[in-house]
Amino acid sequence: MQIVMDKGSLEAFLIEHFPQVGPEFAIDAVTEDGIRVRLLTDDKHLRPGGTISGPSMFALADVGVYLAILSRIGPKALAVTTNCSIDFMRKPEAGKDLVADVRLLKLGRVLAVGDVLMRSDGAGAPVARASMTYSIPPK
Repeated sequence: MQIVMDKGSLEAFLIEHFPQVGPEFAIDAVTEDGIRVRLLTDDKHLRPGGTISGPSMFALADVGVYLAILSRIGPKALAVTTNCSIDFMRKPEAGKDLVADVRLLKLGRVLAVGDVLMRSDGAGAPVARASMTYSIPPK
């Protein structure tokens, strides 16, 4: 899959079209296989017990797959999530960003499927894995 939007153009798109959440995420890399995105965690992402909340982890997976798709198809703001499944495996480390490695498993005309592996920054063991399906708007 050819890269159509690079890191800089994806960051600009996110800030322009999603200013409410854009500053919460950083793109580490756009690769041939997918993308690496991080949630810049702070207190609003925590739940009682000092761990990153499930909704924050969902947001990272969702934004990650969305940006991976856009990196291949270009700036189509109307691509939408149609399915998500998340396995929470261990508690994320407090005080560290959450990093997601996203692979696009399928990029078709109308559907895209992505796999997301999330880790605490610098940690080896994954904290969660998500599978996401997106609907791509017609041309």
